[in-house]
Amino acid sequence: MIKLFQKSQKKPHEERSTSAGGFIFEIGKTIVIAIALVLVIRFFLIQPFYVKGASMEPNFHDHEYLVIDEISYRLHQPERGDVIVIRYPRDPSQFFIKRLIGLPGETIEIHRDEVVITTAGSQTIVLSEPYLAPDTPTTGEIRLTLASDEYFVLGDNRTASLDSRSFGAVKKSYVVGRTWIRVWPFDRFRIFKNINYPTSAP
Repeated sequence: MIKLFQKSQKKPHEERSTSAGGFIFEIGKTIVIAIALVLVIRFFLIQPFYVKGASMEPNFHDHEYLVIDEISYRLHQPERGDVIVIRYPRDPSQFFIKRLIGLPGETIEIHRDEVVITTAGSQTIVLSEPYLAPDTPTTGEIRLTLASDEYFVLGDNRTASLDSRSFGAVKKSYVVGRTWIRVWPFDRFRIFKNINYPTSAP
């Protein structure tokens, strides 16, 4: 006896149902992957930051939105002149935006409104800061030698900034990241690059 086997055929409505189910599954999978990527980027690579206060004027103003690069400092060391976001050493739940002035192993001296740096290689320089408003004084009298994991930070608006002149050196573990892009307001959009300092001997 010969039996004939016929391939079972789905009814048209069954095919449409399967096709619709597959489409919904693919959309759901895409959404889950997209959310995962956003979370990875948000928590490990970049982070939005909202400027509050006048401590970095005239370069950064109240209510500006920035994008902070959190990955670069895992690949290389912070550089002098970088604008960074730190955790406030006296209350780590607060975040400050400051400019990185002193690097590990350096001695920072503020005297007669000047910033004098003795580098780890024993070179002494008077820091010339082109990003400051004209005739901006760096008030205070301080001399501080940084440990191997410490940084010295200042606000660009020196007369209205709570910074290392007050709370001292900042541990590397308190550095969140480097200011990368200003995204708001649109007319002040900018990608920030490293500072090339003109320097002079004291």
